[in-house]
Amino acid sequence: MPEPVEPEILPPLKRRSAPGNISDEQLDQLASLLDDVFNIPGTKIRFGLDALIGLIPGLGDLITGAMSFLIMYGAWQRGLPRVTLARMLANIGIDTVIGIVPIFGDAFDVMWKSNRMNYNLLKRAEAGAKKSHSLQDWLFLMLLALGMLALISLPFIALVLFFRLIRGQV
Repeated sequence: MPEPVEPEILPPLKRRSAPGNISDEQLDQLASLLDDVFNIPGTKIRFGLDALIGLIPGLGDLITGAMSFLIMYGAWQRGLPRVTLARMLANIGIDTVIGIVPIFGDAFDVMWKSNRMNYNLLKRAEAGAKKSHSLQDWLFLMLLALGMLALISLPFIALVLFFRLIRGQV
């Protein structure tokens, strides 16, 4: 008579994302790499490749801005609400636009951790802790829209003032 075979106990499978989807762990590592992988000894100040690559004039912030879109892409894959995606885009836009300014922009990159903020937004929305966005989220989005409108109009206003100044002096 054969001996009874004990059933094999398998460890639980790790939840795998669909092919092509970026895992939460990968997004967290990317946010850390871009925003807080290094620290200044003796301080609590942390920074990442965003601040370092941003030192390359003009091109650095565009490169890190493109890398930041991977976190937003991960949020889009998960079907996060549009207002959350808009806020993530705003964080990236603020980081990229202000980061272009020499010296000030690089210091700003150390303090404004858009990738960490975006990862936290992703986790908060993904967790479903909030079914709807708070008033603060919507106010931020409206303030952002007004700020972007002002930023877009500034070059045109400066150009008009420049031509008026030339006419007055000639």
